[in-house]
Amino acid sequence: MKIVVDAMGGDNAPLEIVKGALMAAREFDVEITLVGRGEDILRALQELGEEDLPSNVEIAGASQVVEMEDDPATVTRVKSDSSMTVGLKLLHDGKADAMVSAGSTGALLSGATLVVKRIRGIRRACLAPVIPTPTNGGTLLVDAGANAECTPEYLLQFAYMGSFYAKFFKGVDRPKVGLLNIGVEETKGSGLYKEAHRLLKEAGEEGRINFIGNVEARDVLEGLCDVLVADGFAGNVLLKSIEGTGIFFMGEMKSMFKRSAMTKMAALILKDDLKRLKKMMNSEEVGGTVLLGVQKPVIKAHGSSKAYAIRSAVKQAMTAVESAVTKTIAENVEYMKVEKAEG
Repeated sequence: MKIVVDAMGGDNAPLEIVKGALMAAREFDVEITLVGRGEDILRALQELGEEDLPSNVEIAGASQVVEMEDDPATVTRVKSDSSMTVGLKLLHDGKADAMVSAGSTGALLSGATLVVKRIRGIRRACLAPVIPTPTNGGTLLVDAGANAECTPEYLLQFAYMGSFYAKFFKGVDRPKVGLLNIGVEETKGSGLYKEAHRLLKEAGEEGRINFIGNVEARDVLEGLCDVLVADGFAGNVLLKSIEGTGIFFMGEMKSMFKRSAMTKMAALILKDDLKRLKKMMNSEEVGGTVLLGVQKPVIKAHGSSKAYAIRSAVKQAMTAVESAVTKTIAENVEYMKVEKAEG
């Protein structure tokens, strides 16, 4: 298996990206192609004390870098020799099995759609991060920001794609699919969500997905479902609200345990439990977000990713390849289409 890593994407490129890629190459025995400016990558290797590249790591040259201010819609054309574009081309041309980038989200979404291409019949690709929950190993959120405006058909397709991926990475035969809404009743929500509910319920009755109905935002962290379907706007707001709340509570807990000798002793007693909680809430353990709906797996790592997060993103890319999710989606596209009403 070969994974392309955009060595120039992200706030900490190329040093942390290269470091994380080397960690993954050694730990997972996977082939890595680092794409970017050769001299910058080699300089990063020197800073890391690496005299030679491991046998399963290679460099693919790219003279340009996608910047955050670049127009996502045109960047693959304007910067055709950027590390992101070259990496996506390698993926499209069959020279890699998946790609990881911590670069601009908009540029990566646009580039993956234009270069790697969507699976035929899929209307929109979606971002599918994992929300940590205490009971079910995490909930896959689809979509988390790729599509701010959606149709009921998009949400139906997100549900299918999320279900196929969750089935593999969670080891669940029939992943429970929920629809994010403002109430559990079928009549709640906007016209978009009412029609999406109807389509998802119909797919559930046909036995194609395991639809459990609407899920309110306050119940998401209870792990009521394995896959949570939302339009990109609502999904992104939910995800960032959870991230912000997690940061707030972890900070408050840290301050609380430092307050006195007694609370410091309590922290010592709860040391192992606190470590488990911190690990569960740590986004670096997941590494990134899989982009579902394109012909080969693309993983979007957080822009501030450091080495361990990149290592985890490579692991997630390997999981996506092993799941054969793109093949499964392509084989089931006919069930995800909504016939347009005549007249």
